[in-house]
Amino acid sequence: MQYTEIPIDIKKTGCADDLVENAVLQSYLLEANESLKGSEHRPAVIVCPGGCYARKSVREGEPVALRFLAQGMQAFMLQYSTPARFPCALAELGAAVALIREQAAEWHIDPGKIYLCGFSAGGHLCASLGTLHDRDFLRGLLGEKMGFPEGAWRPDGMILAYPVISSGTYGHRESFEMLLGQDPEEELLELVSLEKQVTEKTVPAFVWHTGEDETVPVENSMLFAMALRRACIPLELHIYEKGEHGLTLCDEVTGNTPTRIQPDVAGWLELAVRWIKRRSRGILV
Repeated sequence: MQYTEIPIDIKKTGCADDLVENAVLQSYLLEANESLKGSEHRPAVIVCPGGCYARKSVREGEPVALRFLAQGMQAFMLQYSTPARFPCALAELGAAVALIREQAAEWHIDPGKIYLCGFSAGGHLCASLGTLHDRDFLRGLLGEKMGFPEGAWRPDGMILAYPVISSGTYGHRESFEMLLGQDPEEELLELVSLEKQVTEKTVPAFVWHTGEDETVPVENSMLFAMALRRACIPLELHIYEKGEHGLTLCDEVTGNTPTRIQPDVAGWLELAVRWIKRRSRGILV
């Protein structure tokens, strides 16, 4: 396994003038070997930790990336800029996807199998790119200003774990205040309420949440799932009865409190891996 850290510099976009830190894409790459069929064209997963857009949860980062790596996928973790106003983190994630697609051959990745995996506010970030990737403002930032080819930043699917989605009744106030400020314009609030932004161009999604989540209510995932269904976007949705917010892997590795060790929910990662493999038929991972 090869580990590297790659700076993601979006200064050319003009939306990063006040950033206090630059984004870093951490990569965990497996070597290709002729004895491993499909190892030259592996799926890739970019993990985006949560943290209210104010910080990044350690528990929702490297431990998750290493689980995907153990399943034969090329794993990445995006340390996106925090705190940062919209659309800085979104531009960073889009640039990361485009960079991975650009380097796909060298990194033994199938350029048509680049997936996102986000937790809480990181889920909102991933869902934002999966939903807004074709919007003109992103074309301007990533195409015209960064020089990436049209659509290079479009992910091929998104795994959303207890995601922040809606800025409405069930919205997580702290995340949206960090993202937009204290008194955002209504038009901007509407844009980042992602259940209202789903179209036929939104990418396929695997979503999971718990019914007991009091921090980011399960209605976030349910509203998003209904919007995906209306747009006929492929969707797999899992709602678990038990479990608080921030479960991550649901085991002793990331369970920093006893209530975050939930064996009945821990199977979500295996299901997500199966979901990726079904979408990657013909590639043995």
